[in-house]
Amino acid sequence: MKKVSFADFGGPDVLHLIDADEPHAGPGQIRIAVRAAGVNPVDWRLREGQVLGAHPIELPAGVGLDAAGVVDEVGEGVEGVAIGDRVFGEGEDTYAEFAVLGAWALMPEDLTFEEAAGYPSVVETALRVIRETGVRPGQTLLVSGASGGVGSAVLQIAREQGIKVIGTAGAANQDYLRGLGALATTYGDGWVERVRRLGTVDAALDVAGSGVIRELVELTGDPRKVISTADLGAPDLGVRFSGVAGSVPDALAEAVDLISRGRLHIPVEKTYALADAAAAHVDSQAGHTRGRRVILV
Repeated sequence: MKKVSFADFGGPDVLHLIDADEPHAGPGQIRIAVRAAGVNPVDWRLREGQVLGAHPIELPAGVGLDAAGVVDEVGEGVEGVAIGDRVFGEGEDTYAEFAVLGAWALMPEDLTFEEAAGYPSVVETALRVIRETGVRPGQTLLVSGASGGVGSAVLQIAREQGIKVIGTAGAANQDYLRGLGALATTYGDGWVERVRRLGTVDAALDVAGSGVIRELVELTGDPRKVISTADLGAPDLGVRFSGVAGSVPDALAEAVDLISRGRLHIPVEKTYALADAAAAHVDSQAGHTRGRRVILV
């Protein structure tokens, strides 16, 4: 089968499309014929060799955590899913023609593979960081970098929980944020004052890693009210870096419920061929994404 792999840590150029042995489902796992794989910042962080304790890797390594596809192997002890089912979930080395998943859910009927691949890690992260901030219904959550996948999910899930949201993003994404129910403002000079004019901030999330931790602490008044998923230096300022996943099966069940009720939609901004994984990483690292980037297999 074809698979994206890297033998050395480095830039996007270390990614190569190779011929590899097919993986097989072990106990408690399923294998899918991958139709689409989600592109997440953790993918290129691992490729660069950043130290992320939740994802230790050995070289050579494959790439990718999220995928959607058709079940073609069911491991021992697995119930509730059959060969031929359309599923989305989280596993390993998902930039490939076949991948093994350890957590999955049946796809909502109206969802395409392209759309479904963008949800698993994003929804798990969004649910986790909202919970970790301790923000409650009626309070206000500020999201820095709100137009990307995680930000888009946070805005919609927080709104569903009765939390007021303020989002920062580039000028081109202001209407997009407002469409997700957020009060929106831009980055750049004076952004802290613009946020203050929108309301008091009870908690804040940094999901872009754009060097705004000090300002988020200033806005909330307490580093314990700020969470970052993108700035490894956040703990130096007393801010928690959240990188260890919670329950992915629970997050997938929540995603299915929200999607099926029309309460969650994350658009796919751009798709890439498997051979163009390096380009997907370049674009992901550049930021300014509206929704998700997805590799089609």
